[in-house]
Formats: sequence, C-alpha cells, structure tokens
Amino acid sequence: MADFGKKDIWRVFFILLGITVVEFLIALLPALEGLRNDHKLVVNLTYVVLTLFKAGYIISYFMHLKFEKVHLIYSIGLPTLFVIYAIVLILSEGTYWHNKRSTNEMAKVEQHSDHH
Repeated sequence: MADFGKKDIWRVFFILLGITVVEFLIALLPALEGLRNDHKLVVNLTYVVLTLFKAGYIISYFMHLKFEKVHLIYSIGLPTLFVIYAIVLILSEGTYWHNKRSTNEMAKVEQHSDHH
C-alpha cells in the first residue's frame, strides 16, 4: 500500500467536510428555497454529483480501493454503474407509466362528465 500518513488523512477529512458542508447548505438552508424551486434540476443534480463524489472518495481512501489493482476496481465499479443505470431506467419507466395512467384517468373523467 502507498504511504498514507497523518497529513493525507487530514487532507481527505477536510475535502469530505467541505463537500458535506456544501451538501448541507443545498439541502437545509432556507435562504436557498427560491433557488431550489427555480433551478430544481440543477440543484438536485449538483447534490447527487457531490454525494457520488463523496462516496467514491470514501471508497477510494478509507476502503483502500485507490491502492488496489485496476481489475479489482473495475470488478467493483462496473457492477455499481450497471445498478445505477438500472435504477435510472426503472424510475424513468415508472414515471412514463404513471403519467400515461394519469392521462388515461383524466380522459375517462372528462368522457364521463360529457355524458352527464
């Protein structure tokens, strides 16, 4: 394993602390309420990217994956990417069917009200 001393541990700590503070501000600061509503996609995407970066950083340093061979990193990283991709697809498909069902129900309600 590479030489990883106290200085490196503190550097990693402060990087993770900085990311956590930014995530905390995005999630909880009431002053950002207007920003969150106006730019919801950008704010949410920023939050997700920061969270994924922090998770990767934790895995790299505290689970020592950064110091492992490339094949081990791929054997852990690629399945994780496939799972994330599957989750995105499932959410996308669920949203499509939810919207389609809502549209059909609205059409039925309108059709029913036209008859009366």
